[in-house]
Amino acid sequence: MTDAASETKTSTDRLARVLTEIFAPWVIVVVLPIAVAWRATASIGPALGWGLLVSVTSSILPMGVIVWGARTGRWDSHHVRDRAGRFVPFVALIVMSLVGLGLLVLLNAPWLLIALDIAMIVSLLVTGGITVWWKISMHSAVAAGAVVILAVLFHPVCWALLLVVAAISWSRVHVRDHTAAQVTIGAIVGAIIGGGLFTALV
Repeated sequence: MTDAASETKTSTDRLARVLTEIFAPWVIVVVLPIAVAWRATASIGPALGWGLLVSVTSSILPMGVIVWGARTGRWDSHHVRDRAGRFVPFVALIVMSLVGLGLLVLLNAPWLLIALDIAMIVSLLVTGGITVWWKISMHSAVAAGAVVILAVLFHPVCWALLLVVAAISWSRVHVRDHTAAQVTIGAIVGAIIGGGLFTALV
């Protein structure tokens, strides 16, 4: 391999790793609830309050469990590449998300936030069920669901973010964490289950 080809390969690998990290599911699930809360309240304080409640219970705390498990050797990395190792993180994520949903209901949160949490939990149950026998891409599922939700709530121009979903999916295949079929099905499931259910609820 020539130096130029080697450098190109290295740059491509680096880009794939960067996309995998900055558009990881936990990152999207930190940002998306705040955007939805802003749409529901149009006020910075309430948007941060409601949005962070969902972010903490559906992303930050579960990610803490995943990082702890990765550091203690319970699974291979914070991306949990081994399908067999995904059971405990999925259970932790579902339980904490249900706690968050309960808090939203008890505290009389705006319906958009409750609908978002319901859609995310149902999407988790579906993708978790698939993961039992096949390693569906959570990166693609979460990203595609988020695009549908943003397009429904804000403006059709958000559909252009499907290009970002394509880039994320490419990165997951490039780093060899998923096949093309796994990212494609992930995106379809995320859009239909997560995005579709949210749309139906609102």
